[in-house]
Amino acid sequence: QVQLVESGGGLVQAGGSLRLSCAASGSIRSSSAMAWYRQAPGKQRELVASISSGGNINYADSVKGRFTISRDNAKNTLYLQMNSLKPEDTAVYYCNHRNFRFMGVDDYWGQGTQVTVSS
Repeated sequence: QVQLVESGGGLVQAGGSLRLSCAASGSIRSSSAMAWYRQAPGKQRELVASISSGGNINYADSVKGRFTISRDNAKNTLYLQMNSLKPEDTAVYYCNHRNFRFMGVDDYWGQGTQVTVSS
């Protein structure tokens, strides 16, 4: 089992910045991948950004150039620096931790942190 605790959400004006953190504990593997997802009201959960154990990074087109994902393996912590925030970034943001195993994966999720961007 992996436990994930997110922090850093809040209310910010358009154009502002927030930094999300996700502290992981439990059965963490060096080969794990981590990611941030978000879910706005009435919409499906979507991938925001992901980072592999080797540092390969992917971003959703909607956040490229504004968001930066990073991880500190020594602290087992994932970050999401969000700049130039827009009202459409308003959502609950979830941390995801993926452990790979033979013939499958195990996904773990945090409780979510609310990000609200006012216009």
